[in-house]
Amino acid sequence: MADTQSARSIAYTRAPFSTWLGIVCLFGLFGLIVLAVIGPSPRTSDYEETRAKKRMEKLKTLHEESQKELTTYAWVDKNKGVARIPIDRAMEVTVADLAQKKPAPAGPIATPAAQTAPAGASPAPAASQQPGTAQQGAAGSSPPSAIAASPSPATQQSPPVPASPAPATTP
Repeated sequence: MADTQSARSIAYTRAPFSTWLGIVCLFGLFGLIVLAVIGPSPRTSDYEETRAKKRMEKLKTLHEESQKELTTYAWVDKNKGVARIPIDRAMEVTVADLAQKKPAPAGPIATPAAQTAPAGASPAPAASQQPGTAQQGAAGSSPPSAIAASPSPATQQSPPVPASPAPATTP
């Protein structure tokens, strides 16, 4: 029992004063290093002001370049004969070109040709019905005369397409 008490007293001995003093000195040294690094940096808003000035200079040069491209003549590709002209001149040329052209009358709108089904494909159930015939649902709830009496665009069908159409020729 005496051995266990002596082992406890050795395990719980206090650290010497020099250890505590060393730890405090390390924290102080770290603080001095941080102060030396951060100290010389500016603490005012000069940094943000210089960034704002640089942004304004970049914006100004970009605006000047854009204005130069819009208002001067230059070659885009000299080998192909492509040139850039000022936008005001381009608008004048376009208006003069359009003024010389006579407007053409609008013709009828071409409707797409009826598409034929391939020979091996079966036609859709709605396409196989004749126009004016009634379609009954699975339950057969509506009488055929009611549907035939009031045709709607959804119930009107185009004429059936033949099963094996001749190949289409284009003029």
